[in-house]
Amino acid sequence: MSQKIFDFIVIGAGISGASVAYELAESGTVALLEAESAPGYHSTGRSAALFTPNFGSPEVCEINKVSEAFFLNPPDGFCETPLLSPRGALTVARSEDDYLSSLLQLSSEQSPIYTVSKAEALELAPILKPELVHQAVYEPNVRDIDVATLHQGYLRGFKHRKGELLLKHKVVALQHKADLWQVNAGGEVYHCKQVINASGAWADQLGELAKAKPIGLIPKRRTAIIVKTPRGLDLNAMPLVDFVGGAYLKPEAGNIMVSPGDETPVEPQDIQPDDLEIAVLVDWLEKNTLITVDRLEHSWAGLRSFVEDQNPVIRYDHEQEGFFWLAAQGGYGIMMAPTLAKRAASLLLASG
Repeated sequence: MSQKIFDFIVIGAGISGASVAYELAESGTVALLEAESAPGYHSTGRSAALFTPNFGSPEVCEINKVSEAFFLNPPDGFCETPLLSPRGALTVARSEDDYLSSLLQLSSEQSPIYTVSKAEALELAPILKPELVHQAVYEPNVRDIDVATLHQGYLRGFKHRKGELLLKHKVVALQHKADLWQVNAGGEVYHCKQVINASGAWADQLGELAKAKPIGLIPKRRTAIIVKTPRGLDLNAMPLVDFVGGAYLKPEAGNIMVSPGDETPVEPQDIQPDDLEIAVLVDWLEKNTLITVDRLEHSWAGLRSFVEDQNPVIRYDHEQEGFFWLAAQGGYGIMMAPTLAKRAASLLLASG
């Protein structure tokens, strides 16, 4: 076995790990370890992320709003195409609903949310059944995030800053001694001053290897399907449509992506969609929209991981020196990545 020493070892090459590795590599030597054969195989690669500045806990909303500047003006050379594109979000209810009132209270000058008429809602989303639309609100500032371009921008920048990406490097042992962490992964032994745990749904399992204090992480399954757009309709400009008490859908590369918004607690795994969940979702879709499903174009599931307060965990472990948590980002990890990466790097560099 060879021995390599780094200032930082980041574990997990999804958006969280890639972004903090990118920030750290400007100031130190960094190894980015990924268990899979490609970075972002799990949650990052299965995300159809939106920039939704008004959703999440107050802390999450604040983080997302700070991230907007990065998305609109990424560093020179980071990417060749915009990271954000227009989408909008339409929330509809079939009866009077307090949820819409709560959404309207989130409206701000920077991110307005306003009531639209039934006719306006049907014009925005012509797949709606008119008899099922009683109330609707619209948020124009919601935008699509180009997740692949964002992720690749971080990875490319990381390599340009001389960072080392190591694939097929599942961590099997972690030990802290003589002021250094010893990390066993991919048949090699690496040493570093600080370990960053950005392993997503597996964060508590990795923490256990390090004898760190668990953060109480709960991975939750989110299911999605892709169906064909009804013939004769051009829905490319249609906003995200969120049905109060139901599922949500949005245009996706000429088709329609639909999700029930499920949050089923599961063990960390290469999660697959549940057949019953898909059948229920298809039935719901046909009953609540003008879409008829002859066959699925695609189906998948991803993991969104939370702790009890629904906020991200970005701090050093309470018991293990030099072990840093960057986890529990729920369904907002893509949006929060630019801000969390900078905050985490600031904390790590100040300590180091």
